[in-house]
Amino acid sequence: MVFLSTLFVSDSQNSIISFLFCFFLRFFFDSIAEMADQKMKERRRVSLMIMVLIFQVLSASLHGCLAATGQGQPPRKPTSIHPRAGVRSSVFLPVSGNVYPLGYYSVTIGIGNPPKPFQLDIDTGSDLTWVQCDAPCTGCTLRRDQLYNPSKNNFVDCKDPICLAVNSPNPPQCKNPNEKCCFQVQYADHGSVLGFIVLDTFPLRLVNGTLSKPNLAFGCGHRLQNRGLHPPTPTAGVLGLGKSKASISSQLSSMGVTKNVFGHCLGDNRGFLFFGADFVPKSGMTWTRMLQSSSYKHYSSGPAELLFSGKPTGIKGVNVIFDTGSTYAYLNLKVYETVLNLIRKNLSGKQLHDVKDKALPICWKGTKPFKSVRDARNYFSTFALSFTGSSNVQLQLPPENYLIVTEQGNVCLGILNGAEAGLGTTNVIGDISLQGKLVIYDNENQMIGWANADCNRKFG
Repeated sequence: MVFLSTLFVSDSQNSIISFLFCFFLRFFFDSIAEMADQKMKERRRVSLMIMVLIFQVLSASLHGCLAATGQGQPPRKPTSIHPRAGVRSSVFLPVSGNVYPLGYYSVTIGIGNPPKPFQLDIDTGSDLTWVQCDAPCTGCTLRRDQLYNPSKNNFVDCKDPICLAVNSPNPPQCKNPNEKCCFQVQYADHGSVLGFIVLDTFPLRLVNGTLSKPNLAFGCGHRLQNRGLHPPTPTAGVLGLGKSKASISSQLSSMGVTKNVFGHCLGDNRGFLFFGADFVPKSGMTWTRMLQSSSYKHYSSGPAELLFSGKPTGIKGVNVIFDTGSTYAYLNLKVYETVLNLIRKNLSGKQLHDVKDKALPICWKGTKPFKSVRDARNYFSTFALSFTGSSNVQLQLPPENYLIVTEQGNVCLGILNGAEAGLGTTNVIGDISLQGKLVIYDNENQMIGWANADCNRKFG
C-alpha cells in the first residue's frame, strides 16, 4: 500500500535455469503447512490498499483509541536462486494470490505462543504490520475467534523506545508515560485503521534449520473503517515491508536474525517471499539505486525515461514507487494520458473495440472472448522505464505486466490515472507490473533489483 498504502529488465549474458532450492526447505514447508492451507476468499480489490503518504503512530490520548477500549532491453530469462551460507540466516515464506480476480498477494504467519495463523497482505508501500485485534474490535471483517487477542503484557507503553522507533522521526505525544502506544493509518479511499502497538512472538523457521522466536512490534487494529467503493480484502491485516525501523525486515535485522534484505516473486496464483540475503542471486539481476531524499520514504527509484516499443515517448524524469500493496499501476495525469494515447494509436486498425467492463475503466473486446493475456498480447507492445542515472538499466513492461483478462473475456488496462485515485503526481508500480519477476529490496546497500523469474513454480 503506498502509505500510500503502485516495473522492468536489461541485458544479461547468463543463461537461465529454473529456481532450485536445497532439500532442507522441505522441512520448513512441513512446519508451516498447516498455516499455509488456510483458504482465501474470492473477493476483488481494485485500489483499496493504496495509502496516503502519511503514517502516524500516536499516543493513547488520541481520540477514539481510548474510547474504543475504555483503557487509554530484451527480457532476461529466469534467474537461478540458491540459498547461500551467511553470518545470519534467512526466512522463506510461500505466497498465495493473484492480480485478478483477488487483487492481492498474501502470506500466512503465526503470531503468539502457541502461534495462531494470520493471513497478511504483503505490502512494500507501508511500514507497520498490523492485524485485526479483539480489543474489542469495531469494523473488523473476521470472526471474533479469528482475531488477535492481546494480553495485558503485550501492550507497549507510549514512552517505550519501541514506540519511539515506530513513530520516528516524530516523537509520540505522551501525556502519561504509562499510556499505551497508539497508531492510526489512513488510506486514499478514505478507509482507516486505529489501534495499539503490541509486542508478541513470531515463530520463524530459518533456512539453516533453526527456529527463531523474535518478539516483534506490530499494530493491534481494533477500529477499522472502509469507506471505499470496493470491499476490503478478506485478510487479517497487512505485513508492512517498508523502509522504516517499524517494518518486519528492519526489526529482524536489528535483532540479528536476518540481514535487512528481502525479496518477492509474484506468480499467477502463488509465489514466494524471503527475508535475508541467502537467496540473492550472485548474478543475473538488474540493480538501481533507491532514492534517498526525505520526499521518498518508500521504495522509490528514478528518474527514468518512458519507452514504448523500444522508442522514446518524450516522457522523462519519471520517479516510481514499488508497491505490492497496490493491485495495479497508477501514473500521474501526464504520463497516464501519454500511455493511453500510445496504446490506442497502436490498436488503430486492429480487431479490438472499446467495451464497458466493471473490472477496470479501459477495456477492449476481440472477435471472440480472450482466455488469457497471452491470447491478446500480440495486439499490444512493450513499455519500459529506462533509468537515466544508471547505464543500460531498464525495467520492462510487456503486455502481461499491464493487462488483465476479465471473467467476460475482455482485455483491460491495468494502468490507472493516479490523479483520480488521489495520488497527485506520484507514480506507483503495483502487483500487475511486478508479476513474473524476482524483486529484491537491499536496504543494506540501498538498492532495488529485479530479474525475470518463474514465480509459479512449486518449491519444496
